[in-house]
Amino acid sequence: MRAYTEPWWVQLPEGFSTPKFDTKIWAPSKPLVIVPSRLIDSSAPVYGYGTPGPTDNDLLSQHDGVPMGEHITVHGRVTDSWGRPVRDMLVEIWQANAAGKYVHDHDPTPKPHDPHFTGAGRTLTNAHGEYTFKTIKPGAYPWWRDPEAWRAQHIHFGLTGRGLTERYVTQMQFPGDPLLSRDPVVSTIPDAKARERLVAKLDWEAAIPGITVGYRFDIVLGGVHATPAEH
Repeated sequence: MRAYTEPWWVQLPEGFSTPKFDTKIWAPSKPLVIVPSRLIDSSAPVYGYGTPGPTDNDLLSQHDGVPMGEHITVHGRVTDSWGRPVRDMLVEIWQANAAGKYVHDHDPTPKPHDPHFTGAGRTLTNAHGEYTFKTIKPGAYPWWRDPEAWRAQHIHFGLTGRGLTERYVTQMQFPGDPLLSRDPVVSTIPDAKARERLVAKLDWEAAIPGITVGYRFDIVLGGVHATPAEH
């Protein structure tokens, strides 16, 4: 029987002794740098796993007062790469208020908060893959990396559910927005047709007369006609 010898990958090189491989030598000498997380970095639902409540998809009625800005209805259909509807998909949205201000503390924009608008909602798709939200049209705001660049009006979408190995995050843009051509995030998408898939369509059938303007935003998960995702 041969005597046991350690494999080559755990044997110390000639001239080296165990103390020279002390973890103190190889461990970091400075404290960790904490990078603030973003909503798109989460691979799980941001607003919880529970069943959405009756007003979770109505951002206009989540507070005692009425939010400022143009009230809108956003609806659409979630399908897979084969065009099949995806039911029971958790759809989350978050957005700036009508002034272009987010409710979280990391927004440095010197714009006013709206005490009657949180800017977050969620819902489940129905048997036909359809979802609906009532909210306000968000304002544009300057991009924090370049004061001369502006983010066009947009709503963030996060989708979690069957058939997805991780959370699918994308954005909905608004038709006719003059800032779209100069938006620093949208402009990173080289395919013009892919950029168009981020733009919602005006939909008067979804509007509530005298209350909201309607927009339709369909989301395709994967395939050649996929809605571009954030990374």
